[in-house]
Amino acid sequence: MNDERRLRGGTAIVGVAESDLGEVGPDVTALDLMAQAAGRALDDAGLTIGEVDALFAHSAFFPMPTVVLAEHLGIRPRHSDSTATGGSSFVAHLRHAAAAIDAGLCEVALIAYGSTQRSASGGLISSGRSFLPSYETPFRPRLPVSAYALAAARHMHQFGTTREHLAEVAVAARRWARLNPAAFARDELSIDDVLGSRMVSSPLTVRDCCLVTDGGGAVVVTSAERARDLRRPPVYYLGAAEAHWHMNISQAPDLTLTAASQTGPRAFELAGLRPADVDVVQLYDAFTINVLLFLEDLGFCEKGAAGDFVAGGGIAPGGHLPVNTNGGGLSYCHPGMYGIFLLIEAARQLRGEAGDRQVADARVALVHGNGGMLSSQVTALLGDASVL
Repeated sequence: MNDERRLRGGTAIVGVAESDLGEVGPDVTALDLMAQAAGRALDDAGLTIGEVDALFAHSAFFPMPTVVLAEHLGIRPRHSDSTATGGSSFVAHLRHAAAAIDAGLCEVALIAYGSTQRSASGGLISSGRSFLPSYETPFRPRLPVSAYALAAARHMHQFGTTREHLAEVAVAARRWARLNPAAFARDELSIDDVLGSRMVSSPLTVRDCCLVTDGGGAVVVTSAERARDLRRPPVYYLGAAEAHWHMNISQAPDLTLTAASQTGPRAFELAGLRPADVDVVQLYDAFTINVLLFLEDLGFCEKGAAGDFVAGGGIAPGGHLPVNTNGGGLSYCHPGMYGIFLLIEAARQLRGEAGDRQVADARVALVHGNGGMLSSQVTALLGDASVL
């Protein structure tokens, strides 16, 4: 047996929360939002800051994020992890927390993120200027959007995917967002609206691209044993996997195949599940092409078939697979890095707390984080007590 399988069901998410979202103004810092989300998540779990003995964080706004956050919160953790793989970092942090708790390195882990990307017009990483020079530099790409546009163009050429298929992803996200009072964009959006909006990097229009918002989030993880006595129903960790194949998009081995094709099967194996067992899916949708690529690579449909899979509202409310039920990075929020919000929404769905957007009988959730230029991929499977 794979030794990592022993982690299945041994830890659980016991608290989740967002900070204030949207546009918080110039007097609020990214650290403020991290702390605000952390306090709310601990309250959600029924725990205090003094019980936290491990911190996991990543930030584009300041270095040494766990050290800075610990000082700000007034705690002295005995375990600290600031793994930085872009937006996928926080799903990786969940895996690392599960392993650390299993190893006895800590008991209560806090994963936190905060960003004032909208109010501060970026962070230390903004609009591609801070990315390291590469073979791509002479072509003056508009990063990261041009990298994803290349993937979209290749998918269209190779598989007959259309701009309408991409637009279906944006419209589905908006339909979910209209059921979420916390979503940043809740006005109606049609296929024609997406197709007719301003082109940013062909074939992606502004509606194919994620929001730019402020916001933070936090997730509290502890042992399954301790979780049983806390305030909320535990959301159990079932398995996760990480992989990265490149940084620059020019070094990607295949523009239509991501490392999710590796992390997905590994995560399912560790969890003892298949794609057909998943009730709700949270995918990192910085751009509409992401959702198509990840649905294919994670095994929900064949390679090249995602366009037809999402057509006709296939991933929207009432469709055959609920995807990004909070509205995603396309309509709910996207404060620079989105990964932690995938975990928050998955936990709420499995706890039955998602209100009008609640997926009936949700027992298993898949969360998939993406970082860089389709560079880093992390897949995690979560479940309620019925799947242990």
